[in-house]
Formats: sequence, C-alpha cells, structure tokens
Amino acid sequence: MLNFLRDAVSVVVTPVARFLLARGIGPDAVTVAGTVVVVVAALWAYPTGHLLVGTLVIALFVLTDMLDGTMARLSGRAGPWGAFLDSTLDRVADAAIFAGLVIWFTGEGDSRLTALLALAALVLGSVVPYARARAEGLGLTANVGIAERADRLAVVLVATGVVGMGAPVAVLTVALGLLSLAALVTIVQRAATVRAQVRERP
Repeated sequence: MLNFLRDAVSVVVTPVARFLLARGIGPDAVTVAGTVVVVVAALWAYPTGHLLVGTLVIALFVLTDMLDGTMARLSGRAGPWGAFLDSTLDRVADAAIFAGLVIWFTGEGDSRLTALLALAALVLGSVVPYARARAEGLGLTANVGIAERADRLAVVLVATGVVGMGAPVAVLTVALGLLSLAALVTIVQRAATVRAQVRERP
C-alpha cells in the first residue's frame, strides 16, 4: 500500500547512497548500523516512556531502509547475501519495536490489554514472513496477505507517535488489535494458498 512512496524516497536516498559509497562505506555496514539504531531506540525510548522520540528516530531509519539496497545496486553488490542480511535484520528491528511497547505497557504504561496486543502483533507478525519463506523453501509460493511489512510499520509507528503526543492509549490499543488481526488473516491466507498448491500436485 505504501509502495507509492518509494519513488519519492528514492530521490533523496540515491544521492546519499552515492555519497556513502564514495567514502568507502558498504551497504552491509549501513544495514547493520540502521538495525542497531532502531533496536536501541525501540528498547530504550519505548520502555522509558519516550514514545514520540523513539518513533521519530525509528521512522527516520525505517524510511531510509531503501538506502542499503540502493547502495548495493549502484555498487554492483546486489545479491543473495545482501537480501538475506537485510531481511533477517528487518525481523530483528520489527521484534524490538513491539517488544519495547510490551515492556512499557506491562510497566509504567499500565495497560495490560495494550501490552497483550503488542505481544500478539509481535508473535503473529513474525509468523507471517516465516510462512512465506517456508513455502518458498518447499518450492511453493505464499505471497498473499492483506498488509505488507511497510504498512504494518506505518500503522504502529503513527499510532505510537500520536499517543506520544498525548492522544489516548486507546488509539494504539486499537491499532495493535488491527495489526494482530491482519497478521492472523494473512497467516490463514498463506496456509490456504500453500494447501491449495499441494492439492494440485500429482
């Protein structure tokens, strides 16, 4: 759904990618550094109640997630290793974001329901890419679903940022509930897609 932003972001990202490459910085280093920043921001800012600050920092690095890919293409280093590293560290970053919210809302945030939904979004969200990867590992496809990673991140970051600016926690509670439901539906969709392909095989 947010793919239409890629062209706009690319206009900014490409000059930055050229600048970093000219100084000997590789795409893998950018991938790792970006993930470290997101993880630190999520596991420090969110558990300490700095929801807005954490969201702004995370959003900045999430929006520049295209940077490492752009650098790889410009330098001719695009390949399986970069794709594997980027995808794996994306899962780490996603987990840190939801884990930070779980920690905050089970503590000073004092909302067990929101914490529970954040945990559900974390667990179900991690199964979504696994289902696709497992299907592809078996020679099948499971690229269906109602919400892509970018959409899920946009929802949780916007909701968290709004709550950080003073909106009721209910805004984030509803958002996390919808994300959990979307992830569950996507898992069912992927399972059904794989099941249908298996039945069609001789």
